[in-house]
Amino acid sequence: MIPLDQAVVARLESHGERFEILVDPEMAADIRHGEDIPIEDAVAALYVFENASKAEKAPEEMLKKVFDTVQFESVAERIIKKGEIHLTAEQRKRMIEDKRKQVVTFISRNAINPQTKLPHPPQRIEMAMEEAKVNIDPFKHVDEQVKDVVKALRPLIPIKFAEMKFAVKIPADYAPKAYGELHSATTIEKDQWQNDGSWICVVRIPAGIQEEFYSLINRLTKGDGEVKILDQD
Repeated sequence: MIPLDQAVVARLESHGERFEILVDPEMAADIRHGEDIPIEDAVAALYVFENASKAEKAPEEMLKKVFDTVQFESVAERIIKKGEIHLTAEQRKRMIEDKRKQVVTFISRNAINPQTKLPHPPQRIEMAMEEAKVNIDPFKHVDEQVKDVVKALRPLIPIKFAEMKFAVKIPADYAPKAYGELHSATTIEKDQWQNDGSWICVVRIPAGIQEEFYSLINRLTKGDGEVKILDQD
């Protein structure tokens, strides 16, 4: 469990009744996004309250009526996922800023300027979001918000999600290590080991990380790798 002074109230109102639990706001957000976090790790007390500020517990008959169970974990999970989480101003500000950075990073890595075929710098995306007065929800997953953010940015900057496809050849001395790292960092469409021990492959990456990709190949091969652009969607 978390310390009481780090907890906020998660509240669900249903059937004319109110149910509250004390939760860590960030872990509660992660649970909403489907992460497998034990409920007991995300709460400050293993009780469901009618009024948490007065420590008034919800009666068992009320829990059975609304949730069909008195098991704390089941009730708490539903409150977290369906209810409202009440943040302090400082918590909300921090969580919004963290989520904003995640949105900016996602867009800068996966989108490009279709006129130049190059990614937008994160600072440009941030400025456009400010100009468009984009609102970030601290509890919505990044994937849920990116679509609306990009829609708001399009009148201000040319932007398009795209992938790039490369043919890569890794010399034999570097191939074993490069094999593992490229499988982790890219989508391998096909690959083949050569008689001389070198490894060739065709990979796809988000268009916004092409410079990172070139740097990765140079690092893995000490500049001896070969890269050729095959296609850009």
